Amino acid sequence: MTDLLTIRVRLAAPAERVWRALTDPAELRVWFAEHAEVELPQRYAFWGRFTPEGDAPQQRLLHADDHSLRFAWLLGGVETTSEIELAPQGEHTELTLRQSHFVFSEALDGSTIRGVLQTWWSLALANLNAHLEGRPLLPRTDFTSADLRGELMIDAPMDRVWTSLTDSEQASAWFGFPIGIEPWVGGRYAMGGFEAGYAAKVVDLTPGRKMSVDWGPTGVSTWELAESGGKTKLTFVQSGFDESNPPYAAWSGSVSGLSELRRFHEVPDWQPIWLGEEQPAGSAAS
Repeated sequence: MTDLLTIRVRLAAPAERVWRALTDPAELRVWFAEHAEVELPQRYAFWGRFTPEGDAPQQRLLHADDHSLRFAWLLGGVETTSEIELAPQGEHTELTLRQSHFVFSEALDGSTIRGVLQTWWSLALANLNAHLEGRPLLPRTDFTSADLRGELMIDAPMDRVWTSLTDSEQASAWFGFPIGIEPWVGGRYAMGGFEAGYAAKVVDLTPGRKMSVDWGPTGVSTWELAESGGKTKLTFVQSGFDESNPPYAAWSGSVSGLSELRRFHEVPDWQPIWLGEEQPAGSAAS
């Protein structure tokens, strides 16, 4: 049984500005896809290495008006439907993304490319907001590569970033989902909290600087911090997985979650961009 995936975000720009970022092919090539072609109301297409099955454009525009887009998208031999709708909120915009043919179990087992849809869209929307806020983009998922690594610069001291990565209360706050963390080798790293059941295992830790967590089949996630001119450079790597079936869903979820880690430290009176009661951006990360 498939589900209708719904993701809602509050974006840091008026609706007119958001619409331009969504429909100008030059802007789309900055924050969204390697290649994009838009001619409304006839065509809305994107493809390239940052798009699932992106060797060619697979979209067919179904509807476009001044605040919404709906297109068919062939993925894994199935025609899915994607819809983006904007609601102006003064100097901000609420965006709702609806995606058909998403099955959560496929995100966990990697059995179809459609399993990446939740976290891939979450990472795309996090990058849209970063683009609108004028911040550097998060690494986009390259579906042509099994080299899952990236860097993120955070305007905060290393000790503060380390605490926010390893303290259960702070990590739960910026991630938007309960996380139980025992920051020592052999300790648990539990998505959903310690009472939720499965917990990954901390397998390496250098206090204040580095931590590695073993997630089983999706591999080992490693975060390493370095001081850089009063800021903190966060390097993150996923390794130890089956390279014939890279955990793109988990990777995209981890990276999209880091967008709020950065905003947690850099935005005064921080509030997350994620709205509603849908599953959080990185909830398929484990």
